[in-house]
Amino acid sequence: MPAPLPAAAEAADLSARLLELGWHGAARALPDLVQSIRSPRAALQLLERLADEESQQRAARSLDRRQRRAHIGAFKSIADFDWNWPTAIDRARLEAALQLRFVEPGDNVVVVGSHGLGKTTLMRNIAHNAVLAGHTVCVTTAQKMLHDLSSIDSPSRLRLALGQLAAFDVLCIDELGYLSYSERAADLFYDLVNRRYDARRSIVISTNLAFKQWWTVFPNATCAGAIIERLVHRADVVTIDGLSWRLKEAAERAGALPLGATRKDFEDLRSRDNATASAPDLVDDAQEDT
Repeated sequence: MPAPLPAAAEAADLSARLLELGWHGAARALPDLVQSIRSPRAALQLLERLADEESQQRAARSLDRRQRRAHIGAFKSIADFDWNWPTAIDRARLEAALQLRFVEPGDNVVVVGSHGLGKTTLMRNIAHNAVLAGHTVCVTTAQKMLHDLSSIDSPSRLRLALGQLAAFDVLCIDELGYLSYSERAADLFYDLVNRRYDARRSIVISTNLAFKQWWTVFPNATCAGAIIERLVHRADVVTIDGLSWRLKEAAERAGALPLGATRKDFEDLRSRDNATASAPDLVDDAQEDT
């Protein structure tokens, strides 16, 4: 077992920690305090415990602030995600995204798939992991973000709002493709994407449309191609194929399938003669993504 550090060395280490915590007065007073007490080592141990407690409390407060700013909302843990439900999914690339490998280089992640395949679940788990890792995160929908930006009349307030969205380490934009937007909204979206592209800050987007269909989202915009170009230049684009998980759950609630039904059970249900008649009712329960 190594010999304990001399009190002077311990004091120097503690002084550095106090400075990191912003306790500049305590750091300056530390040498005189050590000299004035009978047991310097006991005093240093007490102050070490205080510094540990302050560090832990600051980390907890920082995590709480990041969680509140992220607006992640309720979500299903990735541990409960059924990777076998989609007919096609690149699990390795999505797990790399969940491990946040894209954040440091400032890359993007674009998840493409129809409704009910877990795009929102995956995005919120990525956002949650990023918050726990110490990153600042914002989770929003395309509709809310573009509506909020488009409704700002003041140029100074608009610059502030764009600057705030551009400053997050990770910006998650859900449900791009379900609605179409004005030319002004498209220009604002391009401005935001371009700012983050130049700053190498990551964007995570979920969409139900292939890129060649994005003209339906920004039908009157000339910048749609530039938006796509900047998003995909440094991006992992992951496509998920399959049937809606929510539609399967609706069939379970209706008694058409047993609880815990597999993909094959659902495919068999759809192939039966009465599946076509019941499908519209089930689809009504499955409009939003998981």
